[in-house]
Amino acid sequence: MTPGLELALLLGAAVLLVAIAAVRFSTRLGVPSLLVYLALGVAIGESGLGIRFDDAELTRVLGFCALIVIIAEGGLTARWSTLRPVLGLAAALSTVGVLVSILVVGLVVHLLLGLDWRLALLYGAVLSSTDAAAVFATLRRLRLPPRLVAALEAESGMNDAPVVILVVLLSAGTTEGHPWWYEVLLVGYELGMGAAVGVAAGITGRWALRRAALPSSGLYPIAVVGFTVLAYAAGAVLHASGFLAVYVAGVLLGNARLPHRQAILGFADGLAWLAQIGLFVLLGLLATPGRLSGAVLPAVLVGLALLLLARPLSVLAAALPFRMNLREQAFLSWAGLRGAVPIVLATIPLSERVPGADQLFDVVFVLVVIFTLLQAGTLAPAARRLRVTAPAEPAEIRVETAPLERMRADLLQLEVPAGSRLVGVHVDELRLPVGASVTLVLRDGTGFVPGPDTRLKIGDSLLIVAVAGVRDEAERRLRAVSRRGRLARWFGEYGEDRDG
Repeated sequence: MTPGLELALLLGAAVLLVAIAAVRFSTRLGVPSLLVYLALGVAIGESGLGIRFDDAELTRVLGFCALIVIIAEGGLTARWSTLRPVLGLAAALSTVGVLVSILVVGLVVHLLLGLDWRLALLYGAVLSSTDAAAVFATLRRLRLPPRLVAALEAESGMNDAPVVILVVLLSAGTTEGHPWWYEVLLVGYELGMGAAVGVAAGITGRWALRRAALPSSGLYPIAVVGFTVLAYAAGAVLHASGFLAVYVAGVLLGNARLPHRQAILGFADGLAWLAQIGLFVLLGLLATPGRLSGAVLPAVLVGLALLLLARPLSVLAAALPFRMNLREQAFLSWAGLRGAVPIVLATIPLSERVPGADQLFDVVFVLVVIFTLLQAGTLAPAARRLRVTAPAEPAEIRVETAPLERMRADLLQLEVPAGSRLVGVHVDELRLPVGASVTLVLRDGTGFVPGPDTRLKIGDSLLIVAVAGVRDEAERRLRAVSRRGRLARWFGEYGEDRDG
């Protein structure tokens, strides 16, 4: 082994371990971990340890590979029962919302920064996609209604597809040779065919893995990831949207009750973390700190236009046909987090040597850092102020347990925070459906098996086993009791996602 390779392995392992340790550190401080990873990349770059890296094309390729893994994990962990009610809204946000955002940001950039229309629209296109990694990592730490979480996660998983198409078209300048309706048909074909490819890959993978008798449980997670990558590659070969294919295939596979499902989800989660770490460090390495100071003012101007004008208008236009009140729309607007995706998309015009692409990359990089700090740190207070919080929401625990798989059951965890109507309720008053049961209560660091007359207290953590057929009903009942107490049904509360 050559000394250069040994040094690279040493540095790579050290960065990976520091990045893993930084997750706990950033969680305590409330700082998004993606910013820590970007800082690591900058620290080992030309202004830090002196490693020079300026290959935009390689960054683009590796960035797309990382996004495949991140989007696949988002699809695998998305539950169809919560995704289905918001599918229309997410699709509207990913199409109509994206178009509105591009036009508004493009207009503002053209007027304020004096850039030509092509470059101005490129700014709008690059910044119109919310980031799957940032959204998944941030929202899952908050207590929010499933409807809002599902809408934001589905949007971030779906909107990469049309945005990548538009950024590529604008970067290549191919829009000049065709009428506008041709480009609309092209985008429609790529999205429609991408969805079809994802469905085909998901159904094929579900059929094959349910019938396969693989010699090792560790092969199932690899096979599932293989099918999602296959979906992307097949979509790309057919000139369709590979990212949409990945997300659709992931949703179908994640809801298929495959053998060793918990191992699959755990493997995908770990792989997504690795992809995020590698992607953000690489993007930080590509940045040139000496140029970033000149991008601060344009980044603030464009970011404010995006946050206060483009995003609210895009949410308003997309949510118009759906039953969504202004408070929920306001939170959707504020929670449209940008992260690695816009920076990766900014490498496309950079690799195509579009005039002004260097400044575009710098502005997007600075904008992501500033506004990720601003938005991610204020999401929880914003949710409370807008009154869109959920006092207690059951969440699935990923544990490797074969008996639960054989029984087709899930293990849920439910916290009892201050202010929840669960406080003071006896276990038997939860009235869980047959097939769901509270199996363990953790109180003050001590676990015990509850009886029917066990009274819940603030800080209790409940472990609930629910068979697949009653899981959704059990979650609705728990939400109902957390909102209105033991007499929830008497008050007409059934734990459904609310519009107001």
